[in-house]
Amino acid sequence: MNTDIENLFKDKVLGHPAGLFVLFFTEMWERFSYYGMRSLLVLFFTASLLDDGWGWPREWAFAIFGTYTSLVYLSTMVGGYFADNVIGIRKAVVVGALLMTVGHACMAVETSFFIYAGLGFLVIGSGFFKPNMTSIISEMYKGKEEKKDGAYTIFYMGVNAGAFLGILLCGYLGEKVGWSWGFGVAGIFMLFGLLQFWLAQGIFGKIGDGPKNKNVDIIDDITSEEKEVEEGRNPFTGVQKVLIGVSSLLGLLWIFNDPISKISEGKYNVFPFEFAGLSGSTVAILLAFLIFIALLVMRIPKYTPVLRDRMLAVVFFAFVTIFFWAIFEQSPSSLTVFAKDYTNRVLEGNAGFIFKIVNSLMTIIPLGIITWVLFLLFKKTFAKYAWSNIFLGTSFVIIWFIAIWMLKEEFQKDAAEIPASWFSVLNSLYIITLAPLFSKWWESKYNPNANMKWAIGMGLLGLGMAVIAIGSNGIEPGAKTASVSIIWLILVYLFHTMGELCVSPVALSYVSKLVPGRMIAFMFGIWYLAVAIGMKLAGVFAESSEAIAKEQGLSSFFWLLTFVSFGLAVLSAVLYPVIKKLMHGVK
Repeated sequence: MNTDIENLFKDKVLGHPAGLFVLFFTEMWERFSYYGMRSLLVLFFTASLLDDGWGWPREWAFAIFGTYTSLVYLSTMVGGYFADNVIGIRKAVVVGALLMTVGHACMAVETSFFIYAGLGFLVIGSGFFKPNMTSIISEMYKGKEEKKDGAYTIFYMGVNAGAFLGILLCGYLGEKVGWSWGFGVAGIFMLFGLLQFWLAQGIFGKIGDGPKNKNVDIIDDITSEEKEVEEGRNPFTGVQKVLIGVSSLLGLLWIFNDPISKISEGKYNVFPFEFAGLSGSTVAILLAFLIFIALLVMRIPKYTPVLRDRMLAVVFFAFVTIFFWAIFEQSPSSLTVFAKDYTNRVLEGNAGFIFKIVNSLMTIIPLGIITWVLFLLFKKTFAKYAWSNIFLGTSFVIIWFIAIWMLKEEFQKDAAEIPASWFSVLNSLYIITLAPLFSKWWESKYNPNANMKWAIGMGLLGLGMAVIAIGSNGIEPGAKTASVSIIWLILVYLFHTMGELCVSPVALSYVSKLVPGRMIAFMFGIWYLAVAIGMKLAGVFAESSEAIAKEQGLSSFFWLLTFVSFGLAVLSAVLYPVIKKLMHGVK
């Protein structure tokens, strides 16, 4: 019996250990800071010098944004390794939170050196923080598997509550008051999250305190099928390790070179050559991709037949996932620019008043619910962890002050002017609203198979892009501004969020089911690599929107993404019999 786990379950909040809610609020503030800053990044880079921005062309902003988000996911592999093998999970969370606090502080200075340094600190910090919060939950619920789904649901609500409040408040401060305010407030709450977690660590006992040997953990839980698989180990050869190194180096150089070569206007370019009509950068990434495919071809056939087939299924899902995130992540890039430059965001008369009321309810109700959860946590933990609770309570006092001030400012105006970043709030709002419905769907007899979930998700993604393509149909090629209705963006985020609920929560679940325990860490690394590629492709796609918009109109760009989404949806559905066979009974 693990006494740490038993002690955790003595003090409960809403039927779960109080420690879960320490993680809930820590993650909430991290997501607040991450999404709050992210919602402003492209807007800051593209804002004119008169608006205190950098006046960059949109292509430059999209390029650096794609690089930043992809590196955030790539860094999780490094952070996960250090947590498991060097410093332990809890110390990794603290290091990550501290680095991100420094990163946000740098961003608030707004000079070139500090903006780039800030992004660097945020990337490294996310790598230490992001993969390890869920690892603590996993350790907390060992032997309590029946409560795990509920725990992750509560934690997921914290993620979305943080994203919601971060975009809403940091976005407003950045656009209406000053960019430094938006970036700086994100950092302040990251600091509160760090202090709250650091001062309440005793609640976890020895859970996550120090590195662990994963092989020891796995041997205890290994199944008879995995024992059979163990006999067919497929260690990396020296040649394969060299190929991995070359492919990784080319990929990383390409990720960094893309924005650097554009922003320096060719002065600094790692690949200053052309081959067969292709730029050196294109040749490099194609070569990296071909080497990676060659590695898969070399390795997968050498596994046992069942594992080989299941890995092929994972490769297919990863392929679709790359394009899902490449299209979904147009939200903070091309769709945010669409909101800023092409959407009528000034609502007058009754429309403006209704928006103010809706926006007030959207702000106050979630804040009220989360404050109530905070009160429940106080009752259980204040006696032992007073300072942690004091910092957490102080953060909420500040949040309530900012929220009420924001609403008061808006009600004093005759018309309602919606910040361009506001529309990204809808994703979190829809998730909080719709997640329980989708959860019931997955638990019912109508629960679709894996392929159909990906097919439905890609179909909904395509439907969202079709909506915005129709909405932007009247915008002339090369137009710099337009004034289309906000309803198109409201619908886009609705369909895209439903698509996300079909793909994102179930993706890692299928990876864990399809590979043996000894390979889970490696395959999760591959999966995050696929997500990172998708994030970078999102920036590449957004960059291409500018050229397409000038020549054919912005609607053509959105129609292109629509057809890609629908095509992959059809492919996922058509390949269901093949993938079902490859999965060998995994559901």
